[in-house]
Amino acid sequence: MNQQACRVGVIGLGAMGMGVAGSLLRAGFEVYVRDVRQEAMQKAVAAGAQAVVSPATFGELDVLLIYVVNAQQTEQVLFGEHGAAAHLRHGTVVIGSSTVAPEFAEMLGARLNAMGLQFIDAPVSGGAVKAAAGEMSMMASGAPEAFARCGPVFEAICSKLYRLGDQPGQGSKVKMINQLLAGVHIAAAAEAMALGLRAGCDADALYEVISNSAGSSWMFQNRVPHILAGDYTPLSAVNIFVKDLGIVLDYAKKSVFPLPLSAAAHQMFMQASAAGHGGEDDSAVVKIFPGIELPAPKAARQATEQAA
Repeated sequence: MNQQACRVGVIGLGAMGMGVAGSLLRAGFEVYVRDVRQEAMQKAVAAGAQAVVSPATFGELDVLLIYVVNAQQTEQVLFGEHGAAAHLRHGTVVIGSSTVAPEFAEMLGARLNAMGLQFIDAPVSGGAVKAAAGEMSMMASGAPEAFARCGPVFEAICSKLYRLGDQPGQGSKVKMINQLLAGVHIAAAAEAMALGLRAGCDADALYEVISNSAGSSWMFQNRVPHILAGDYTPLSAVNIFVKDLGIVLDYAKKSVFPLPLSAAAHQMFMQASAAGHGGEDDSAVVKIFPGIELPAPKAARQATEQAA
């Protein structure tokens, strides 16, 4: 696939999709974008992408990447009133990167194949920083011929491509397990910091020590700085883990498989969401713990220090 001749569409310009669009542009692809937020569209267009007015107007794409929030949005952008699927040319490869239930990915693959389209089930990990750098990890499954057509696209957007099988659903199963661990680790990191604060530990010192000790995790090192800064600007929101751990628990329930840690973490994120923190960064799950004084936002602390 020649980048200069390849038309790639990106639906969803959030933390991950915007980075993917930028990586594709830097690699020389002709990139078309769609998002419901005009400010996101304008940002992508300023970087060199071309805007389309609805998913139905993507036209003659070679590859369509989807970075929306959930299965419902995926269904809408592909098969809704102005959905893309009915208007894509025969053989177009659709790459679905939203975190969805494995059975939804399987159904999606069958439905698109019946329309003459190819589907790769390809959820991602790495966050906004990795997406912007073209260094995501991608957990992908789909037909070998679909992968063969998308090699340069994958090279542009991810540093690690894990091919997990020829059928959609395997990628989503592995992402589901990743999200189980990610959610539990964030919840555990928040609980640990909350107890440390309640015990009177210096928050910065506690973070430094744990980050260099056996109790650390990638999520501890990545999310606790948000708590220390008092900055809950969402990179991945509390409600994302309400959804993702819900997928985990629903899947396990169908096979009567116990997941006690996942269930406890899910309840913690549910509690944070119910308290009004659902749209905040997922580290805001620390706010469910009573009787602790959380660090104020840095700007507020600096203003207080200057006033003093």
